[in-house]
Amino acid sequence: MRLRRSALAGIAIAAVASVSLAACSSDSDDNGGGSTDSVITAYGTEPQKLLVTTNTNEVGGGNIIDLLYAGLISYDPEGESTNEVAESIESEDNKNWTIKLKDWKFTDGTPVTAESFVKAWTYAADPKNGQLQAYFMYPFAGTTEEGTLVEGATELEGAKAVDDKTIQVTLKEAEPEFPLRLGYSAYYPLPDAAFDESGKITEDFGEKPIGNGPYVLDTWEHEVEAKLTPNDDYKGSREAKNGGVTFKFYTDPDSAYSDLQGGNLDVLEAVPPSALSGFESDDSIQAFTGNGANFASITIPERLEHWSGEEGKLRRAAISKAINREEITEKIFEGSRVPAEDFATSLFPGYTKDIPGSEVLDFDAAEAKKLWAQADDISKFEGSFTVAYNGDGPGNKEWVEALVNQVGKNLGIEAKPKGYATFKELRELVTNREIKTAFRTGWQADYPSIYNYLGPLYGTGAGSNDGDYSNPEVDKLLKEALGAEGDEQAKKLAEVQEILFQDLPAIPLWNQRIAGAAADGVEGVVFSWQGKPEYHLVTK
Repeated sequence: MRLRRSALAGIAIAAVASVSLAACSSDSDDNGGGSTDSVITAYGTEPQKLLVTTNTNEVGGGNIIDLLYAGLISYDPEGESTNEVAESIESEDNKNWTIKLKDWKFTDGTPVTAESFVKAWTYAADPKNGQLQAYFMYPFAGTTEEGTLVEGATELEGAKAVDDKTIQVTLKEAEPEFPLRLGYSAYYPLPDAAFDESGKITEDFGEKPIGNGPYVLDTWEHEVEAKLTPNDDYKGSREAKNGGVTFKFYTDPDSAYSDLQGGNLDVLEAVPPSALSGFESDDSIQAFTGNGANFASITIPERLEHWSGEEGKLRRAAISKAINREEITEKIFEGSRVPAEDFATSLFPGYTKDIPGSEVLDFDAAEAKKLWAQADDISKFEGSFTVAYNGDGPGNKEWVEALVNQVGKNLGIEAKPKGYATFKELRELVTNREIKTAFRTGWQADYPSIYNYLGPLYGTGAGSNDGDYSNPEVDKLLKEALGAEGDEQAKKLAEVQEILFQDLPAIPLWNQRIAGAAADGVEGVVFSWQGKPEYHLVTK
C-alpha cells in the first residue's frame, strides 16, 4: 500500500490558507465501509505532562489532545485546511482579523464561546503560568517575541471577545498565513471548568480534560494506556468512524510490533528498525509507506562546557561532518529515512534547495577531524561526547549507537550513548534544563509550513528551543518572513537557514519517511501529512 501523491500548492487567502500534501492510505477509500463499534488500539507513549493544551508540546500527549479538541480550523489527511469551530476568518489587511464562531459545545454541555479561546490564549501567554506553548502567542499584539504578555499586562491585547460568537484579533505585523496555524493545539479553546477560582488550570482537569473534539477521555491509567470514546455530540469534520481509540503506552517498540503481528495492537505509527527490512512482505500485518515530513536532529546546548562561541561552532560542524547520514539511513533504517538537506522538509511550499552552508551536512571525516583540532586549539576537549536518547522511540537506540560510533572513530575521541527508558523521562530533563549532554531531538510539524520548522525551534525564547539558542538576526528574519508571501517568504526563510548552518543550534540528521503498519483486518487506515495515522478513520 503506497503513498498517494497530490500536487503541492500553497494558497494564502483572506479566510483560510491551505496546502495540499501527500497522504498514505489503504487501497479502499470507504473508510472501512462506514462506522463501527469496534475500539481501535494504537501505539502510544506516556505523556510528558498533564493533558493541558497550553502546556503540551510532545507527541505522546499531543496525539491524545488532538482527538479531544477541535480548533478554529482543522486539517485533512493531505494538509488541506477547513473551518471547524470557526464560521469564518476574515481580514482586509492580514493584520486585523475577525473570527466568527459556529454553535459548538464542550463535552460538559457548556458552550464554546469567543471567551473560551481568548481565555486559553491569555493563559498560555501569561508568564506566571510558565506554559510550554507560550511561544505560539507571539503574533498577537501585546506580547513579547517569546509570546508572553508584555510587562504589567494581565490581558492579551491582540485577542478580544467582542461577543459570544466573535473574536477580534490584532497582530503585531501583517501575516497572510496566520489562519493556517489555528488548527494547532496551542490555539484550542478551554472551558470554564478548566480553571480554579484563582484562574489556574487545575490538576484534576489535566488528568481528565473536557474538550470539544471527536473523542472524550474515558480513563488514563498512567504508564499503561489512555482510553478515548467517541463524542456523540461532535458535528465537525473529524467524526469518529470507530467505537473509540485506546493508546497503549509502550517502552519497547519491538514489543509493539509483536503485538501488531499477534492482533493485539491495531495501528503502529512507526515500525522499529528490527522489522523494517521485512515488514512490507510480512503477511501478518498491513504495511504503509510514503514520503513524510518529520525531522530528526541532535541538540548540544551552548550552556555546556566547550560548546559556546567560536569553539562551539567548530565542534558542532566537526560532529556534523563526522556523521555518515547515508550509511545510517540505509543500514539502520532500511531507507525509511532520507538524509537531511536543510532544517525543514522538501514537501512543503517554499522549500529552497542548496542553501549556502548546507555542505556542513556532507560526510567528510578528514575535514571533521581538522575542525575538531581547531576547536581544541581554543580549549582542549576532555571527557566523552555523549548523546542521550529515549529507548521507547522506534530505532533511537540503534541509530544513536551508530552515530556515536561514527563520531568517536572519525574524530578520534570517546563518544557514547546514554539511554533513558521513556520519552517522558528524557523530556523532563530537557525541559527543566537539567540535562548535561547532547540529546536527540525531532520535529513533527504543527501546521504545514516551512516556517513552523524554524520559528518554534530557533526563535529566541521559543517553547521548543531546547538549546536556548538566540540570534537577533534570525529573530529579525523570522519576523520578516511572517509578513511575506510566496517567493519573498521563501527567500527570508532560506536566509534564516543560512545562519543556522553557521551556528548549528541543532545538527540536522534526516527526514523520516512513513513506515507504519496496521494489523490484519483493520481498515480505513490513512497516514496524514504529519506522518501519523488519522485515528478517527480507522475501523475493524
